[in-house]
Amino acid sequence: MAEILPIRPWRYNPELAAAIETLTSPIFDVVSDNEIKNLYSNPINSIHLSVPEQPKATDRAASLLSEWKKNEVILQDRLPAIYIYYQYFKLPGEAKEYCRRGFISHIKTYDWEDKVILRDENTIRNLAIDRLELLEKTELHTNPTHGLFTDPTFELEGYMDKAVKNPIYDIYDYQGVRNVLAMIHDAQIIQRFIAAIKDKSIILADGHHCYEGSLMYKQKRKALNPNHSGSEAYNYHLMYLSNTAEPDLRILPTHRIIKRLNNWNEAEIIEKLKPNFTIKPVEGADTLNEIIAGKHLAFGLIFRENSYEIVLKPEAFGKLSSPFPEYIKTLDSTVIHYFIIEKALGIPWKDQRQSTHIDLDSSISDCMKKIKQGNAQMAIITNEVSIEDMKKVIYSGFTLPQESVYFYPKVIGGLLFTSIKDEEFEFPLFSPF
Repeated sequence: MAEILPIRPWRYNPELAAAIETLTSPIFDVVSDNEIKNLYSNPINSIHLSVPEQPKATDRAASLLSEWKKNEVILQDRLPAIYIYYQYFKLPGEAKEYCRRGFISHIKTYDWEDKVILRDENTIRNLAIDRLELLEKTELHTNPTHGLFTDPTFELEGYMDKAVKNPIYDIYDYQGVRNVLAMIHDAQIIQRFIAAIKDKSIILADGHHCYEGSLMYKQKRKALNPNHSGSEAYNYHLMYLSNTAEPDLRILPTHRIIKRLNNWNEAEIIEKLKPNFTIKPVEGADTLNEIIAGKHLAFGLIFRENSYEIVLKPEAFGKLSSPFPEYIKTLDSTVIHYFIIEKALGIPWKDQRQSTHIDLDSSISDCMKKIKQGNAQMAIITNEVSIEDMKKVIYSGFTLPQESVYFYPKVIGGLLFTSIKDEEFEFPLFSPF
């Protein structure tokens, strides 16, 4: 189902790559304004290509890219390769070190109705257009999106484990995560990767707007090309692929932070929750994640002075009228957005995705800090979504409620870039691909 190809990426000149950790950057949709400002101070940091400065941001990126190529700030690989990408990390409060294994390649950009690339949430159009405009000007994929395939046999991981013993880069990033990048040039092994993914569908874990931008770009170019074959460079997208069967594939909870609501009254909110939830005061907000851990439809609420554990009453489900099947109605994230945010806080479901009153954070300590500092009014603490629940929803053809899944760690930008200019996309004549 999914067609992948090896890549000939542009990478920083080896003379500069000795300090590669100073050239990497968070991907565009997680980088903060403060981080962007700090990264802009380095004139050759990858942020200048992925989140270029205004005004005329896309023109700036295109001009800078041309300059970097000319001055050999970045150089293109001569040979096609599959790039192996491992991320080693720990989670708060845990001594165990995890390793998420995966690889980076090009993948064909499929239309949603093809059901080859599956999404767990819908996109916000203006963010996708932002990525489209940048791609049109630069013809460069600046960051890989994150896709998931499923292979319980772990056929490819043996090749990856062997390759990663000879890394190109081995660095720590802004998350405190160790990132190791290696490559495989062996044509026979690369063919094994291509064959292994060919019968798979791919779930988008991160980078929905980048992928949507690539999809829009392909559709525009296809419409202008009467000889469209499907093999043109504009048909391909840069993706990091990892295996859902991996035990170290981690999803963090996405706690909701509520801010700047008018007529704020904690007592009234609690009263509105009482018909649908059992409510129990809790002494320490910092223990809420432990109190609700593993409990279905249990949540924590943090206010400035008070904290609560709340559990949905079984009979409340009869009040939830929607076209969703039962297993979506009973997801924690569905309950949060319907029974808490819509019914108790008064923010309609249809307005929540673009609401300025809702933020997300995977750290309960960050939530507490924001409330204490007056930057938030309330936090809704939740458990993480399981991989299996996520897959069940997506394979059924539905999407999860907004921002239900937070994969950790995030991939980083700047390790490599790939071009979809025809002359830079093509492989050498002697290549078997």
